[in-house]
Amino acid sequence: MQLSARINALLKLGEHLRAEDEYLMAVMHRSSFHNPWFTIENQEQAIAAIAQRFLAEAPLREWTSKYDIPDENQPQTIGLVMAGNLPLVGFYDVLCVFVAGHKAKIKLSDKDPYLLPYLLKLLSNIDPSTANYFELIERMRDVDAVIATGSNNSARYFEAYFGKYPHIIRKNRNGVAVLTGTESADELHKLGHDIFRYFGLGCRNVAKLYLPRGYNFHPLLEALHEYRDIILHQKYKNNFDYNFALYILNKVQYQANGCILMIEEPSLQSRIAALHYEYYDDISQLELELERRAEEIQCIIAQPGIISAKTFPFGKSQQPELWDYPDGVDSMAFLLQL
Repeated sequence: MQLSARINALLKLGEHLRAEDEYLMAVMHRSSFHNPWFTIENQEQAIAAIAQRFLAEAPLREWTSKYDIPDENQPQTIGLVMAGNLPLVGFYDVLCVFVAGHKAKIKLSDKDPYLLPYLLKLLSNIDPSTANYFELIERMRDVDAVIATGSNNSARYFEAYFGKYPHIIRKNRNGVAVLTGTESADELHKLGHDIFRYFGLGCRNVAKLYLPRGYNFHPLLEALHEYRDIILHQKYKNNFDYNFALYILNKVQYQANGCILMIEEPSLQSRIAALHYEYYDDISQLELELERRAEEIQCIIAQPGIISAKTFPFGKSQQPELWDYPDGVDSMAFLLQL
């Protein structure tokens, strides 16, 4: 397929996903039954983000114009090891491989086995030629390069298994937010999207707050209490109750509002239903700290101009553009130089 044909197929897929699809709804129900973290609402949010930000004409053409993508090339076979923390979290890698003109061998996550195969089926219905670009596999073999996403622990195995191939191997990362105490009630409410969306399971979710010393927690806790319905989800509530008991037994000082627990902790990776915070005295020293820990940070949420590093507005952590590459590694550049 030529590049124009590949892009047209993707644009038609985006149109389809923005319309009603009863079969897709049935797939989402099956997925939700299989994995209770994948609520219908969260799946709808993931699909809407893909349709609106990845498969809309303006962003897709702007993104592809940044690269010298050949109309046709000698396709390489790229092994993709999918994560399963969020619905369709691996779609972006599939998209990159397809746009670059390569073929993908896809190892699905056991946590998300239904959504991507259906989207690939839709794509093949739009243009049967696309079927030659994707293969769902159980064992990874006969590939030219690998993109694998997992935890810090699984990354060590990925390095051992795939180190001989050109590769991108992603580890644990988290979102952080830098607050100054001058945020409006609306900004703090939007921060709740960055914290609670997808139950906080994504690498772009805010798991750590940097706060000025003497910070007043009351406005923040009040704003985040607007998301209190999240506690009605049984698995989230189980985690909240477990953390609550753990902090009490260990006499850990915490802030709480009924749906989130906050503790002072240097780690950037917090438990489900918990949020870490750390105080800072000087913004320039904080910038040095963020730079030092850049390998652990996926994105930073803050008011514009607070720090010199790239930041996202409140509420936008889970709305990356096509050029907001995971871990800051340009996947398209990697694929095009193979």
